[in-house]
Amino acid sequence: MSYFDRYGEDVLSAPASRIRDVTVEVGMVLEDVASGYVGEVIKVGKVAGQWQMELEDAKMRRRGFPLGRGFWLEGEAVNLIPPLPKAIRRAPKITASGSFHVKHEARVAKASRIWVEGKHDAELISKIWGSDLAYEGIMIEELFGADNLPQILSVFGPSESKRAGIMLDHLIPGSKEARIAAKVTAMEGVLVLGHPYVDVWQAIKPGVVGLKAWPQVPRGEDIKKGTLARMGWPHATVEDIGLGWAKILAAVRDYRDLEPAFLGRMEELIDFVTAARPTPHPEG
Repeated sequence: MSYFDRYGEDVLSAPASRIRDVTVEVGMVLEDVASGYVGEVIKVGKVAGQWQMELEDAKMRRRGFPLGRGFWLEGEAVNLIPPLPKAIRRAPKITASGSFHVKHEARVAKASRIWVEGKHDAELISKIWGSDLAYEGIMIEELFGADNLPQILSVFGPSESKRAGIMLDHLIPGSKEARIAAKVTAMEGVLVLGHPYVDVWQAIKPGVVGLKAWPQVPRGEDIKKGTLARMGWPHATVEDIGLGWAKILAAVRDYRDLEPAFLGRMEELIDFVTAARPTPHPEG
């Protein structure tokens, strides 16, 4: 299988006419071409008169970089330029989920929760719906595997005012996940939804990473290692898998890069947990 290697080009020596100027913003996920470091922009400002930014990677490690050329953004070589003065920023900001960004004070987390199977699920959902969930005060929790769902719900104690929305991978008839979901769906305040993909990586449209289709990995072979191996990316170690996922996640721009089977289920879960009825006050 062939695919376009968007990481093979020498960005540092590419003609300036081929590199797009992009205003750096907090929240962007960038890759430094020289070192391969991938991280999210958490701070932008001047240091000794020079514009600098601070990135944080998936392991919470931080590094500083000067603005300029030598970075990938969503699979494209870019030249990072300083942010515009606040006075001329007039266009309303659209979140990655397609909604208007609403400025708000920090909110206390609500009782309702959304649970997903693992770290990559949580990171993808946070990238697309993070602003919406922060506004609603809804937290995303990891199950660390679907097998843990019944025990977690028994401790959580869901109700109509304390809802649990669960997104499971590979939720198809006859699967292990379907049997687990059947055990808890009758509980009050619980909604279990899922997508048909073995791993959440496949909920991203393959064209985002230059593929016509995600590789077919035989049952019994590790889905992440097998996917990266067939893409021709490093895959031997845990670090290889983490870096591979970081590149895939960095290429995701917004909701349009996700498959409808995942997108619709996630929107339904958010509607469910944000519509929880408050606990009635006892009559005095």
